[in-house]
Amino acid sequence: MEKTELKDDKSKEVEEEQVVSPWEVSAKDGGKIDYDKLIDKFGCQRLDESLIQRVQRLTNRAPHVFLRRGVFFAHRDFNDILDSYEKGEKFYLYTGRGPSSEALHLGHLIPFMFTKYLQDAFKVPLVIQLTDDEKCMWKNLSVEESQRLARENAKDIIACGFDISKTFIFSDFDYVGGAFYKNMVRVAKCVTYNKVVGIFGFTGEDHIGKVSFPPVQAVPSFPSSFPHIFGNENIRCLIPCAIDQDPYFRMTRDVAPRIGYHKPALIESSFFPALQGENGKMSASDPNSAIYVTDSAKEIKNKINRYAFSGGRDSIELHRKYGANLEVDIPFKYLGFFLDDDAELEHIREEYGSGRMLTGEIKKRLVEVLTDLVERHRRARAAVTDEFVTRDCHSSYAYKNNVKKMDLWLD
Repeated sequence: MEKTELKDDKSKEVEEEQVVSPWEVSAKDGGKIDYDKLIDKFGCQRLDESLIQRVQRLTNRAPHVFLRRGVFFAHRDFNDILDSYEKGEKFYLYTGRGPSSEALHLGHLIPFMFTKYLQDAFKVPLVIQLTDDEKCMWKNLSVEESQRLARENAKDIIACGFDISKTFIFSDFDYVGGAFYKNMVRVAKCVTYNKVVGIFGFTGEDHIGKVSFPPVQAVPSFPSSFPHIFGNENIRCLIPCAIDQDPYFRMTRDVAPRIGYHKPALIESSFFPALQGENGKMSASDPNSAIYVTDSAKEIKNKINRYAFSGGRDSIELHRKYGANLEVDIPFKYLGFFLDDDAELEHIREEYGSGRMLTGEIKKRLVEVLTDLVERHRRARAAVTDEFVTRDCHSSYAYKNNVKKMDLWLD
């Protein structure tokens, strides 16, 4: 019998080198996150080359850049998902967003860009949860403001280009109830107060809304939470997410077999670094730490040139002699996320790392890449109207009136 998935994160000691939770990501003395230690602590597995090659073989597609370059680097039971797919069995995708800001930054786009690739490659249905209730409780937002931000964020998510005939986007304030709520209760009954405190680190100062929230994020992992889509089919779920969300799904995986469901599988990403350096993930509270999808070309150029931490040397002479430190250089790291051409990236690695390419040149190339990305996203978002969000993606109308279309997902 498999041992429990749960590991208490309560054992955070003063001298702990790093903290990674759904609400905090930090490394000791502002250092880098050690992902090998994180894998060991959380108990997930490294995503190895054999799995990446298997994805390519099964989908007849080149692996996504986020797979090729290790952005998505860890998993839980991803091999089981591929086993099921190879046998002709069905699965679905589940990801989400906590809407706490008006616009998304590039770090927020990472899971959605990768999820679109998975949906296109495997031709599977997708559910996207907007946890407006969570942000209402954690960010001290009003219910109405949380709902408004959810609708705005939904436009950015739709603009990523998902197959809308296979995609169900819902906000918790709009959708929670019925079969979804029944599963929440089933999960809640299986997790003691001591256990949830151990997993998430809640204290006596936290209100009860926080303590009661984890089942809300857990149950989209179960197909019966969406009877209008999946009926009575108990199919598997794959969750693409950043690794800071792992505590939620360790809890979910521990509970799932006890209430008759498959454990959800996960494929997990590292954090997208702030412009100022790789010391965790971008912060929506500091607009100069991030490139937003609403930034103009001028703003992108200004942010990259002024704030992007450089691994170049202090003088041209020293740079030509020693080359750039690619381990800390943010422009090079960003190109690793968004420059799809492997040959060009390798050329930049050689030229910049040797000192033949200067900091201004790599920043110029990054400005071009990000300006193109943001402009394409802006055009796609402009086509998403409030009426579209309300009618097709984000209201009770969508799941009451699109049942026939959604049933086709499982054909």
